[in-house]
Amino acid sequence: MSNSACGKPNQTTIRLLIAASGTGGHLFPALAVAEQLTDCEIEWLGVPDRLETTLVPTEYPLHTIMVEGFQQRFGLGSLRILQRLMGSIIQCRQLLKNQKMQGVFTTGGYIAAPAIIAARSLGLPVIFHESNAFPGRVTRLFGRWCHTVALGLEPASAYLGSTRTVCLGTPVRSQFYRPQPLDLPIPEGVPLIAIVGGSQGAVSVNSLVRQCAISWLEGGMAIVHLTGSKDPEVASFDRPHYIAMPFYDNMAGLLQRADLAISRAGAGTLAELAISKTPAILIPYPYAADNHQAYNARVFEQAGAAQVFAQDQLTTELLKTTVLELGRSPQRLETMAQNAAVLAVPDSTERLATLIRYAVSR
Repeated sequence: MSNSACGKPNQTTIRLLIAASGTGGHLFPALAVAEQLTDCEIEWLGVPDRLETTLVPTEYPLHTIMVEGFQQRFGLGSLRILQRLMGSIIQCRQLLKNQKMQGVFTTGGYIAAPAIIAARSLGLPVIFHESNAFPGRVTRLFGRWCHTVALGLEPASAYLGSTRTVCLGTPVRSQFYRPQPLDLPIPEGVPLIAIVGGSQGAVSVNSLVRQCAISWLEGGMAIVHLTGSKDPEVASFDRPHYIAMPFYDNMAGLLQRADLAISRAGAGTLAELAISKTPAILIPYPYAADNHQAYNARVFEQAGAAQVFAQDQLTTELLKTTVLELGRSPQRLETMAQNAAVLAVPDSTERLATLIRYAVSR
């Protein structure tokens, strides 16, 4: 475990450990909350070689532990994972005691388990944020140990039994709350399609998009295609008004400008779509744990904010036609945009920060 000194605490400052690791869906909400908790001394718990090692700002000392998720079937690999879990719980306990932490905030994933167990063994409160409509395994197992589980989507409460829950939405980065200029060569007035595969990209969706792109471009649309870094065919398509890049920092500006997004259905991305009022075609990642992206997408579909297609049922012709039909119906897109706005919780970050302060300072 890495150890870093933090700023000098005082008697009124809350000392908080944030346990968030892995994907943008776990990290971005945690970073948004940390940004709001300017009155707290924050340290971070992560895993080596994951996204947090580059995304977590230097003002939050980063401690890393070796922990991984359990496999579906028990075997020799499970024994190794269990051994690492036990070691990581001991490390978390030492960190919480040595740094005189007063509580833990976590956004789930397998790093949450040792953080929750260690905190509760020391009598410290834990605030858990579950962003998905179907709660993850760690949430279902350990949510009842926490002071409160804050939900990003209300349907999750039905799966958590007696766990204390409150629906506060999913925090998004602060730039989504103010207009952001788009520093890309997209002509004014040209309808823009944004292809968003999530922090891991979406190779299968990328392939479909490239097969449809000529028809969309000929229909007068522009395309910004975020491909991720693992697509071997990324350089195979090149046309005017088609911009492909692995990632893009100005997601707020892109979604604010986009007339339509084609996206996976990660909860963090959906929260950003709602705040930016962006109509969407959602293609849930079929291999997500517990198929949780399908549950997330269903919330937006039922609200009239998105059209949803299962990946194995989506053909090139169906995707091409759906986008062209939406592009010819500005009124329908506007209705979808307003329905997305209804799902947004603009003060989610502030409400979650207030909940953390209340739980930890009691």
